Order: sequence, then C-alpha cells, then structure tokens
Amino acid sequence: MKAIILSAGRGSRLGEHTANRPKCLLPLGSRTLLGWQIEGLARVGVRDVVVVTGSLNETVATEVATYAGGPSRVRTLFNPFFAVSDNLASCWMARNEMDGPFILINGDTVFEPTVAGKLLAAPVAPITLAVDRKLSYDSDDMKVAVSNGRLVDVSKRMDPAAVWGESIGMIRFESDGARAFAAQLDAMIQTNTGLKSFYLVAIAELARRLHVGVAQITGSRWCEIDFPKDLAAATALCAVWDTENAAAG
Repeated sequence: MKAIILSAGRGSRLGEHTANRPKCLLPLGSRTLLGWQIEGLARVGVRDVVVVTGSLNETVATEVATYAGGPSRVRTLFNPFFAVSDNLASCWMARNEMDGPFILINGDTVFEPTVAGKLLAAPVAPITLAVDRKLSYDSDDMKVAVSNGRLVDVSKRMDPAAVWGESIGMIRFESDGARAFAAQLDAMIQTNTGLKSFYLVAIAELARRLHVGVAQITGSRWCEIDFPKDLAAATALCAVWDTENAAAG
C-alpha cells in the first residue's frame, strides 16, 4: 500500500507561522506535521510515501532526505502549478503513482495511527473515505451525505439535514478506484475550471457511478490545521502523543 500526501500549499491562512516554512513542516512537539504523518502510516504498515510539494519545495525535499535509510521510502513530486491551482492539480500531477492501491492524505491533517488503521480495516470498496461524526458542523467542514453505507455527496455546502459526517482528508483507493480516479482527474484538468478545482469534486462525481464507501473513525484523534487556533490545538494534541510515547518506552 502506497500513500500520496498533498503538501503543495503554502498555508497562507496561518500567517507568520508559514512565512518561512511550508505548512507540512510546522513543528508539532517532537516531529513536524509531515513527520507525524509518516510515522503514523509506518505504524500501520504503509511505508511507501509520495509527498506532492509546491511552496518551498527545496525545504520539504531536505526534510524528506532525512528519512533515507529509515523504515519508510519517502520521496517528493513537485507540482509546478501550485501557486495558481488547487489540490485537484496536485492529484493530477501524481496520477502516474496511482498504479495500485493507495491512500490519499491532505498535507494539513495530523492523525494518530488508529485513524489510518480504521481506514485500512474498512470493508473493501473501490474508494473509501475516512469520516468523523460530531454534533454540529461549521462552514469550513467538508461534509458528507451517506445512504446505506455509501457516499452520496461530499461538499462544504450541504443542507444540514443531509449531513452524516465530515471527511477528514484521508481516502483509500483499491486498484479499480485508483484507475477511475486518475481518469476522472485527467478529464477534469482539461476543463476551464480544472486547475481551480478540489479533488473531492472528482470523488463526488465518481460516487454517482461507483461504490464509494465510508470508514467511520470517530474516537480516534486527529486535527486539520488551517488557522492559528487549529495549530494550537494540534500542538497540544501532539504534546499528549509525545507524553504517551515516552510512557510506552
């Protein structure tokens, strides 16, 4: 199983925190955000990692080089369109890496290993989204609608009555789902709006003709980092993990 991590964005909403470093290299206790992702994946057996870079590409490449000789094979893939595109273009740049089962991960999601573990343990479907559930959802949450265990729609704009949960930015693809996703990306990137589209638009389109499943990860800890308040929450969460890891020896 391979992982593709989308880390091309600058993270401008974090202000001074990303003035001189890409978001994926934000320090969170003993590791960077990217470091926590790679460690979490390795703990569930995913050790082939492609990091799609853009902003401050050389800095990320330097970090990735420190993993040489370790348990995981980590490499970078540069998206030269990062400054004028959204994350569908980063996925499109990585389409040749979608040659078998893989996990797609947003570069701003920090998670404990059980999150990826639950996604990998979910019933097999061409595509499966990791989904959390909570009492209420805000305008920035990527909301999902589900019927009979299948994804119906995924969007930030959704009738509150239709919302079943929140996509956390982690998706598992089997080989057939990977092929369908790569073909959908190729079709969409050629449209007038392709560069400015989100890859979840492609997932919503695929859900109309493929079985797109959901893996509920509620109870496992994770955090999306978009704003300074999110960074503070993620820093506190990773401090807890550091303490737990130290206690476990």
